[in-house]
Amino acid sequence: MKPGQLKDLKNFLKTKRNIVIVTHWTPDGDAMGSSLGLYNFLIQLKHRVTVITPNDYPSFLFWLPGNKKVLVFSEKTSLAKKAVAKADIIFCLDFNSLKRIDKLGDEVAVSKAKKMIIDHHLQPDGFADYMLHDVRASSTAQLVYELICALDYKKLINKAVANCLYTGIMTDTGSFRFPSTSAKTLRIAADLVEAGASNWEAYNNVYDDNSGERIKLLGYCLGEKLKVFPEYRTAMISLSAEELTRYNYQKGDTEGVINYGLSIRGIRFAAFFADRDNMIKVSFRSKGSFDVNKFARMHFEGGGHANAAGGMSKLTLDQTIDKFLALLPAYAKQLNTAK
Repeated sequence: MKPGQLKDLKNFLKTKRNIVIVTHWTPDGDAMGSSLGLYNFLIQLKHRVTVITPNDYPSFLFWLPGNKKVLVFSEKTSLAKKAVAKADIIFCLDFNSLKRIDKLGDEVAVSKAKKMIIDHHLQPDGFADYMLHDVRASSTAQLVYELICALDYKKLINKAVANCLYTGIMTDTGSFRFPSTSAKTLRIAADLVEAGASNWEAYNNVYDDNSGERIKLLGYCLGEKLKVFPEYRTAMISLSAEELTRYNYQKGDTEGVINYGLSIRGIRFAAFFADRDNMIKVSFRSKGSFDVNKFARMHFEGGGHANAAGGMSKLTLDQTIDKFLALLPAYAKQLNTAK
């Protein structure tokens, strides 16, 4: 963030404001951790703050402090629109294009409020007045922590803020195992624990509180749906709407399933396809130099990070899978030489 912007933002926040925080479609741990971490910080400055998500999110994130104050746009559209219309500033967290927040993006686009992007994804759109963007950051939650410190408010990182930001960092780093986990990330995590974050509680609530149906769905994915294409060093899992219904799918139940495919020895590219929300949701993960951000942007109206990206398809599930498999031969050389 440019020094002039930081000073301007700090002065702007000295006056009580109407503030809206928005994050991306189907929010994950980093989206909600960073949003609620920022919320719990800003309310200490006596601002009127509203967190809005485009749609719902996994119940394993409901424990985060401030969760009960969140407005889900798809459920409370009128209230959310009023909050956006009244906003003096809108913080856009963990996404880089208004397309990533669906119909909520239309409201943000026409708002006269100042806008700030806090994000670590590649190639952000230029719609904001302020931008804190760093693709090297482990997570948006890490960037929120850095912003609070840069504004000279580190003393306001209390237990509520710390638990939210720690959860965001933990989930987006795969529990601190992804390459984005730097020494700086670990120092920030330690600071958050010292400020009151409960590392064991965060892990237990996110990863060790599963329904029986979710575990059975995971078993089905690995036992029946996992397909491996060794000639392309690729693994794939797909789930139809009927299969999701059979296992009483709840938001977040397929979180992390894709990583099992990527964990297979020799695999460098993993894909996950799910028929839900009237479209095919697509997730990609990779190891090494194979860039799934470029792959998702080029073929599946998506994007993200070099090694973790998502997208969508308006084709049927079978047509989407056929499209994906037809693309693999063109990437065979890249996949077989990826380090």
